[in-house]
Amino acid sequence: MATKSRSAKRVVNPYLTTESPDDLSPPNRIAYEIFAERRDLLPSVERIMNAGLDEETTTNALSLFRAALTVPGDPHRDPAVAIATSSAGTQQDA
Repeated sequence: MATKSRSAKRVVNPYLTTESPDDLSPPNRIAYEIFAERRDLLPSVERIMNAGLDEETTTNALSLFRAALTVPGDPHRDPAVAIATSSAGTQQDA
């Protein structure tokens, strides 16, 4: 049975270590803004950021996720749904 190594390095995303969000790429800037407002959402933001998506798809997934935070019942509040929607190329108004 395969298990995850406890010694595996954790990815440190730029939005967690930056001094200024002005220097961040679009997805990192959105992640920074979400994290600045709601630190409790770090696991969800990291799930999207570490999903291995290209920059445009990551930006779209984060935008869907962020917009869903203010809409009760929006399925994109689940980062997996935001990732799936973005990966499928389904464009949603964010």
